Amino acid sequence: MTETGTQRPLVGRVRRWLRVLRDDLWTVRADPLPPSTWLRWLPHGVLCLVAFGVTVGAVAQLNDNGGAGLQVAFAIGLAQGGAVVLALWRPLPGWWLSMGAMVAGAVEVRRHLLAGVVHDFTWPWTSAGIIGQMAVLLLLSLRVRTRVSVETLALTVLVTYIIQGVWGAGGYVPTGVLATILSAVVVVLGVALRGRREARAELVEQTTLTAEERARRTLLEERSRIARELHDVVAHHMSVISIQAQVAPHLVENPPEELKENLDGIRQNALEALTELRRVLGVLRSEHPDGADTLDEPGTGAAPHTPQPTLDRLDALVDNTRAAGLDVVVEVNGERKPLPPGVELSAYRIVQEALSNALRHAPGATARVGLRHTPFGLSVQVVNSRPTRPAPPSPGVGHGLLGMRERVAMLDGSMTAHPLPDGGFKVMAFLPATPDATVPDATATEAKGPGPAAPGPAAPGSAAPDPDAHASDAPDGAARTANDPKKDTA
Repeated sequence: MTETGTQRPLVGRVRRWLRVLRDDLWTVRADPLPPSTWLRWLPHGVLCLVAFGVTVGAVAQLNDNGGAGLQVAFAIGLAQGGAVVLALWRPLPGWWLSMGAMVAGAVEVRRHLLAGVVHDFTWPWTSAGIIGQMAVLLLLSLRVRTRVSVETLALTVLVTYIIQGVWGAGGYVPTGVLATILSAVVVVLGVALRGRREARAELVEQTTLTAEERARRTLLEERSRIARELHDVVAHHMSVISIQAQVAPHLVENPPEELKENLDGIRQNALEALTELRRVLGVLRSEHPDGADTLDEPGTGAAPHTPQPTLDRLDALVDNTRAAGLDVVVEVNGERKPLPPGVELSAYRIVQEALSNALRHAPGATARVGLRHTPFGLSVQVVNSRPTRPAPPSPGVGHGLLGMRERVAMLDGSMTAHPLPDGGFKVMAFLPATPDATVPDATATEAKGPGPAAPGPAAPGSAAPDPDAHASDAPDGAARTANDPKKDTA
């Protein structure tokens, strides 16, 4: 290969390096130093004081010991101090200004050194210039990429070497090595602090994403659980439709063929719908269509086929809760009327979750369950008193309040859940008997309570005083936040 052929790649590489340096360093892009989390604007004030000290020190040193005139010394000192202030908002222009002031000062002092007017002066960097340059490099390395910080450090060293080692002077105290070492130290420190800050920000972002993903998964799991439970209710109705359509022709003497055909079509449609419901349930019971899981232990076995609970089993639930160590009082008010199966199932699950939370988060407390039947629906209130001893740590993220809100939102009801001033916790929900029933105002309902159950020593609720529970203090808010996983970590 010829000499020209060897030089061409080298020249191209040098041009690329120069182009990268121009793109990285020749910019006036603003990059202001953000206020400190704890100290707010104190670092900015300290750096302004440093800039003032650099200016005063440089003027005194150049004018008194360096032989420079007052005007020249003041201009150079003002530039070195101004570089520190400028670096607070525009670090790269601040670095250029600091380097330019150093070169101007070195040229001025060198003239007096060679003339023999000045002796034993710190050159090419003055003491004030070194301090100013350190501040500028620290501010720069805190806010630009590591490559740019290394480039500015390399150019600082290169300019220092050219002035002191190549150009030179006589009768001076060299400060090039000291300036190089201190500049390298502050650049390494700034890069390390910037890396630490970015790592912490990334960790916070990742933690937030993980929490949001966990909340979304919790919401989906709770909705899947509700869907599995409601399957039995819907399947029961479809079975009844099928049986009634099959029996109806036998209840009429000589039924017409059109009636038989219509009833047979109803029965076939009901059977097909029931088959599709079973297929949907098979998917809901597991993340994998081939598997199944239980309602309470996902992925541990086949899903149970026992009937879903209603309010008729409330006494058994209370007895089990008492056996677990929680003192429970139940009060029922109003004339009980037949309720849709979904309403009874949701009411039972709300009481069950509230009592479970009271057991978990309020050991030693007393609980009161209040049910009030109205012409429009069912009001459920569960309040617990303050715990008498510390609650043991509860592993995992609970689904209690989230599940309650999902059930209430599904029925177009309202719900509130919040701590009480005495340290207890209250959960209150209204479940309309029909979809178009008027939902009473939650504040007024809470003031009246579900009957005599409202005043009392408080009934169980999700006894964990979860601050997020305040998100549903109003019925409209309950409906809005029922699908917000961030609000539910009961």
